[in-house]
Amino acid sequence: MNELFQKPLFQYVIILFFIVLGTGAVLFPFMDNYLVLAIVLIIEYIIFLVMLSYFSKAFIKPVEKAIETMEEIQKGNYDVRLLNNPDTMVGALNTKINGLASNLNQLTMKKDLRLEQLNTLVNNTESSLILIDERGHIQLINQKFIEMFGGELKHYQDQLYYDILDNDACIKAVQKAFVSEKNIKESFTHYIGINRFYYEISGIPIFNEHNNLKGAVLVIRDITELKKLESMRKDFVANVSHELRTPITSIKGFAETLLDGGMSNEETTRDFLRIIYNESNRMQLLIEDLLTLSRLETENFRLVLHTVNVKDITKDLIPTFMYHAEAKKLTLHVDMEENVIFKADKERVKQIFINLLDNAINYTPENGQIYLKVEKKDEYVHINVSDTGIGIDQNKISRIFERFYRVDKARSRNTGGTGLGLAIVKHIVEVHEGKIEIESEVNKGTSMHVYLPL
Repeated sequence: MNELFQKPLFQYVIILFFIVLGTGAVLFPFMDNYLVLAIVLIIEYIIFLVMLSYFSKAFIKPVEKAIETMEEIQKGNYDVRLLNNPDTMVGALNTKINGLASNLNQLTMKKDLRLEQLNTLVNNTESSLILIDERGHIQLINQKFIEMFGGELKHYQDQLYYDILDNDACIKAVQKAFVSEKNIKESFTHYIGINRFYYEISGIPIFNEHNNLKGAVLVIRDITELKKLESMRKDFVANVSHELRTPITSIKGFAETLLDGGMSNEETTRDFLRIIYNESNRMQLLIEDLLTLSRLETENFRLVLHTVNVKDITKDLIPTFMYHAEAKKLTLHVDMEENVIFKADKERVKQIFINLLDNAINYTPENGQIYLKVEKKDEYVHINVSDTGIGIDQNKISRIFERFYRVDKARSRNTGGTGLGLAIVKHIVEVHEGKIEIESEVNKGTSMHVYLPL
């Protein structure tokens, strides 16, 4: 009963004492035996205290505990629970409070999960996102925006967009979305250091259920790769047009000359027909190379893999290239390790040898040397074609695998090259999951290294 003498029950103990005292004062004139009166009053007081203690434990303490629990729930602590006895009114109240806390806890967990999912989605999207409210304050910004434009998330939060955004295109997009209340889409160029990036920005106004403007969302997408692909497509079309126009012009010109009476001279006719044949053959090679590249670049392209021996691939090629080398007064040296066996597409690997050796012969002047070496190296078959030719400038090496790129355009056209040979080699090596490296020095020669997995 110690709790009776503590707040807040002690005040009730005092009140009961005065009630008992008052009762004694009322009964005092009617009682002859004061001892009996005192004993009755003491017993009455004790009964009151016992009843007070019972009510305290049964009602007051549980209600105080319930109040404390509700205060914790108000603070956001939904894990608190009350002991309950469903047979009592207080127990029923505790059950309701526990149910409320449990429901709030579940709702909070669902909300946190959805918020986490939303944050994950927003921060891992490939586009920059900015959410701006109707007052112009930034409410949300994702990690991609920080990567694109720099800064920290906390510096943007709750700031006016025109005060914190440095990019004019972003500011204008927000303004247009607010003023026009329509979706807008524009593109702009952005520099990070010396690197240039192309971005597409979309401004999307946000409306509530009453069609009132509540803000805007900016979506910024990096289209640099698309721009590069577009540029490559335009260059490709221009190069193909140029490569085809040259032989077609020659064929048409010499054919017109023959039709206009040039066939009277047999020697001239033979020369013209030979030129027409060579130009048409050049067109055929170009078209075949383009088709080869197209097949290699298709998503559903599959290698025809077999276990092959390098000597089986090169046995028919070496005599042919020996002949071509001798015709140009070049020396072809062959160093081939025995029993180099690996899994590959035989016809594609043969094309690697043809294109590399053909390039070496075409770009090496008379009395030069060409070396073909094949060996096992670690987990690869190493194919090395070296020459003592014209070499390649260091700042041009990164471009030699581009389509139609030629180190020496005049020499390449004179030898019938299409400018696609090394691009084809690169694609063949890549689909075999190999690698290709190049070493070169102007006027000293070039060394091409191809590594194909064993």
